[in-house]
Amino acid sequence: MTISGPARPDPTGVPAIPMVAEPDVDRTASIGNLVKEASTQVSTLVRAEIELAKVELVASAKQGAIGGGFFAAAAATALFSLFFFWLMIGEVLDIWLPRWASFIIVFVAMLLIAGLMVFLGMRRVKKVKKPEKTIASLSETADALKAAATHQPSDRPS
Repeated sequence: MTISGPARPDPTGVPAIPMVAEPDVDRTASIGNLVKEASTQVSTLVRAEIELAKVELVASAKQGAIGGGFFAAAAATALFSLFFFWLMIGEVLDIWLPRWASFIIVFVAMLLIAGLMVFLGMRRVKKVKKPEKTIASLSETADALKAAATHQPSDRPS
């Protein structure tokens, strides 16, 4: 006896999982039928749990994607604002120095910062190591597969 029809979305957009009323217990059913019925119910339960997980994950993924979009917009805005920051520094230096000198100072400062970032990046890249454990494990697996492939059935003790 079904309480609701097939899965259909409710007004909030979340699909409804059909609920099934507890069937009457057949006291004369064989063990095989009971096992079959139990496995059917477990299968239905597992499918319902998977559907619930999908619904929750999709909602979480959407929220995460929207949050990521806001972070990307913030990063782009910050990046574009750096242009105005350096322009402001040049204009402030223009108060005490000739205009061309103030902008050369800003240019050199930007180059020094870029050089520092390259230096720090190179130091980090040099610290990257190869995955030695994975390489050793793959080598052992390859050796074992080669040994198994070249192993003759007649070599086995009878």
